[in-house]
Amino acid sequence: MTRPTIWTLPNILTIARIAITPVIASLPFIEGYWPKLLCFVIFVAAAVTDVIDGRLARRHNQITDLGKILDPIADKLLLFATLGPIWWISRERHELYDIPVWGSIPLWVCLLLIGREIAMTVFRAWAQARGVVIPAGHAGKMKAVLQNVFIGGTLTWFAFRDMVRPFGWEHSGFAQFWNQFHGGFVAATLGIALTLTIYSFVDYMVQYRRLFSLTS
Repeated sequence: MTRPTIWTLPNILTIARIAITPVIASLPFIEGYWPKLLCFVIFVAAAVTDVIDGRLARRHNQITDLGKILDPIADKLLLFATLGPIWWISRERHELYDIPVWGSIPLWVCLLLIGREIAMTVFRAWAQARGVVIPAGHAGKMKAVLQNVFIGGTLTWFAFRDMVRPFGWEHSGFAQFWNQFHGGFVAATLGIALTLTIYSFVDYMVQYRRLFSLTS
């Protein structure tokens, strides 16, 4: 009896996402707008493959134990690789990258977004040990979408702010309008993502509260 190969296309895409996270984490620290734009493009590609690899695995019956282990790891690494630089850059270079309403990204916000992911990973593993599989809920999926929109919007915000001076846009009417629109968009998506992060976690806890009464 032959063993199923672990080198399926979904697994390769997942491994590629893991391999590319150091590049994503490094690019925002490089001066100029091109590294930020490149980081945005790579981040979008990684986010898209996150959706594609799961669908490919289910469609072609290529779900493997390795994929189940690596996929959530890839998701967490991508989140760490983007939120870390976003927090540091917005704090250390706030005079250039200051986001309307929020200013620099508060550390507690990043810790909450990351902490929620870690807590849900632990909770899912704990529930699975008790014979209960917790699928992604609607609120959780919406949280992931808004979180990715916020991250992508922030990366392009950094790029735009770096483009203003080289392109001579300091006094451009369109640039000033885009500065307010884009900055407000980033601030709003962060607020919505943060709200959904809290709501989705509480929703999971309420839905599966019966697990806390089960004996191990």
